[in-house]
Amino acid sequence: MSKYTESAKELLKLVGGADNISAVTHCATRMRFVLKDPKRADIEKIEALPLVKGTFTQAGQFQVIIGNEVAAFYNEFTKVSGVSEVSKDDAKVAAKQNMNFLQRMIAHLADIFTPLIPALVVGGLILGFRNVIGDIKMLEDGTKTLTEVSQFWAGTHAFLWLIGEAIFHFLPVGITWAIARKMGTTPILGIILGITLVSPQLLNAYAVAEAKEIPFWDFGFAKIDMIGYQAQVIPAILAGFLLTFLERNLRKITPNSISMIVVPFFALIPTVLIAHTILGPIGWQIGSFISDVVYSGLTSAFGWLFAAVFGFFYAPLVITGLHHMTNAIDLQLMSELHGTNLWPMIALSNIAQGSAVLAMIYINRKNEEEKQVSIPATISCYLGVTEPAMFGINLKYGFPFLAAMIGSATAAIVSVGSNVMANSIGVGGLPGILSIQPQHMMMFSVAMLIAIVVPFLLTIVFAKTKMNKFSFKKAQS
Repeated sequence: MSKYTESAKELLKLVGGADNISAVTHCATRMRFVLKDPKRADIEKIEALPLVKGTFTQAGQFQVIIGNEVAAFYNEFTKVSGVSEVSKDDAKVAAKQNMNFLQRMIAHLADIFTPLIPALVVGGLILGFRNVIGDIKMLEDGTKTLTEVSQFWAGTHAFLWLIGEAIFHFLPVGITWAIARKMGTTPILGIILGITLVSPQLLNAYAVAEAKEIPFWDFGFAKIDMIGYQAQVIPAILAGFLLTFLERNLRKITPNSISMIVVPFFALIPTVLIAHTILGPIGWQIGSFISDVVYSGLTSAFGWLFAAVFGFFYAPLVITGLHHMTNAIDLQLMSELHGTNLWPMIALSNIAQGSAVLAMIYINRKNEEEKQVSIPATISCYLGVTEPAMFGINLKYGFPFLAAMIGSATAAIVSVGSNVMANSIGVGGLPGILSIQPQHMMMFSVAMLIAIVVPFLLTIVFAKTKMNKFSFKKAQS
């Protein structure tokens, strides 16, 4: 008998039994259930289990936070429950039965951008390093950069752009591939579509504004501008969904004997044509409008208010899953402004949540059982994974979550007020500073300090007042 057997049996009973489970899988720290009737799950008793660090529902899935032991626990749970093992993708498909239209749209966005995040993180670090060695005048009394005095660093600077360009300029290839993969169509067609949006024979998107003459394809009766969509997000999303729409519907009406020839041909060619004549220009305008609105809001006289609202409400957005929408906005800002002032606030929110838990460790320093949950949660939060901290500690008590939200808003005001910009989406939490543009690292460090100190002190203050009687979970129930 495994040490998890009894806990697995108890959890099975509390989620409503095997007949209430449509699908179950796990991620790095959580069991993820798709329940036929979510109301049958006894959340209060589940959270009282010694192994459970918290619960929440997101994207149609009831998620139980176990921690680093989740893989071993999951294996035992599937044995005692008799529920068949499924992949994360299968679980997401099953979860749609519990999702409304908005939740399904957000889930689609998350599935598109999540596979791209590792590349974007690497790209952000590379751009940051290139800025340090190529832009900061740190040598010869502050008159020269490393690349100006060293051929090695000059060569490194040039070489690293090979990777940076592949990640950011050719981002549409990743997006169209991710959409094809997500929608169950042919990934290679998505890749080819993406390449047609960034092909070297097209005028680079960054050169359009300064171009004296834009090349074009001449069909005699019509001309189409040969403009690329390097780093553009929305044109790639629109084109990717059109490709999958055409391919899926063509497969329904095309005989299997000729589908391998007919479907790719009549799905890809019309999509590329429409992408360059309609979807590309429209998507470019939409993307520019969104980035202009966000950037104008953050740099206007009321930028502090925008920052305060975003910083305060970002953590609650994580609970709903709406935070996935910020990935598209960040990428659009990067394509328009060569950086994003939105993402630094996300990193600060992660730090603030971890700091609130750090205060709870201090408050409950004599409680060994509490520390077993709080210490790992703090570490993971400071490294950018907030769920164990938020759902295992902060939402459980309520007042630490509020303290973290206030600290996040305060740090966000400082970040935006100092015009802090990140090169890219990066590693969340404390390592987030590695993605900040070098000239802004000092002020971001100040904002990080605020995100550590303010939630810590507020949590202790709230714990000594009537605020400690308030629980977000009780308020929501």
